[in-house]
Amino acid sequence: MLSADTTLRSALLAEMAESEGIRVFPADQNNKLDALADDSFTRLITAEVRRQLGKNTRFATARDGFDEFWVSFFIGNEEFWVIMPRERLEQAQAWHWLGWIALVLLLALAGGALIARQVGKPLRDLANAARLIGRGENSAPVVEAGAEETAAVARAFNQMSSDLAAIEQVRSLVLAGISHDLRTPLTRLRLAAEFINETASREGVIADVEQMDAVVGQFLDYARLGEQEAAAECDLAELAGSAAAPYASHGVQLELDELPPTQVRPLLLKRALVNLLDNAVKYGGGEIVLKLETVPWQGRPAVRFSVLDRGPGIAADSLETAKRPFVRLDTARGGIGGSGLGLAIVERTARLHSGKFRLERREGGGLSAALTLPRDS
Repeated sequence: MLSADTTLRSALLAEMAESEGIRVFPADQNNKLDALADDSFTRLITAEVRRQLGKNTRFATARDGFDEFWVSFFIGNEEFWVIMPRERLEQAQAWHWLGWIALVLLLALAGGALIARQVGKPLRDLANAARLIGRGENSAPVVEAGAEETAAVARAFNQMSSDLAAIEQVRSLVLAGISHDLRTPLTRLRLAAEFINETASREGVIADVEQMDAVVGQFLDYARLGEQEAAAECDLAELAGSAAAPYASHGVQLELDELPPTQVRPLLLKRALVNLLDNAVKYGGGEIVLKLETVPWQGRPAVRFSVLDRGPGIAADSLETAKRPFVRLDTARGGIGGSGLGLAIVERTARLHSGKFRLERREGGGLSAALTLPRDS
């Protein structure tokens, strides 16, 4: 600018603006200027620029109505204006970065929650199904969805569940077949025992045959399990009374509420009550009570059969084990022989009625066996 002819300076400035993007204009004392905002950040900038360009440097946010960031400088004694990007005066706001960080964090959390749901829900369903099978209950097939590894585990679990159900069915068929075939020779033995002259021997053989016949009967009950029995309306108090009638000589007390007829499988339910009373008489002794009452259960009305005794009871860590098939707790309940199917039949009776069978130790000694059935099952 110093070496250029004064008449050509305007053309030189136009060429610089076009080719270099540097927009410089001669200053005029008549220019109308808009001052910068008076804040600490602006004061910091202007002080630094004046330190480098001189104390006479002027600043403006608009010149003759043209909004830009204007900075003056001198070439010799002549003053010029250069236009700078307005971003030079804009301070970076920390909250902008905080907003972006929050957005990224939110997206990360949403993605993590989605992934956790995709992985967690199938695993929870698998855990619930495994818990049901562990209690001997049937479980609906687990949905084979989600990640490839999770779906593979679900497929393997469903296959295992199907195999266990097939094994259980085969075992029930074999058990039913063997038990049915044993009935005929047992009947012949019972008839042959009648011809034994010695009374003690005859009664001993008859008792053994009757005990074997009772065990075979439980095998058949467990194998058939009443799935084929149709539900029917039944007077539960009357059914409980008929189940307890054979045990009247043992002092079984009845506390039966009068209830409206309820849909149940009567033969299966009576078999379950007989098993509970039989256990109480054999192993409990003392005061035996059969109760029937209405109770709330899982947010709906239900009925509860309870058989209470004052025997030695069952160890707390064996209460669930006692309900499994073919499990006998001789050390806990006196060692009297049996098939180990009595409580298993009660457990599966509860399941067929969409109910719950629970064993609990009684305060003061004894056992409480509670069979809870929903009224709308």
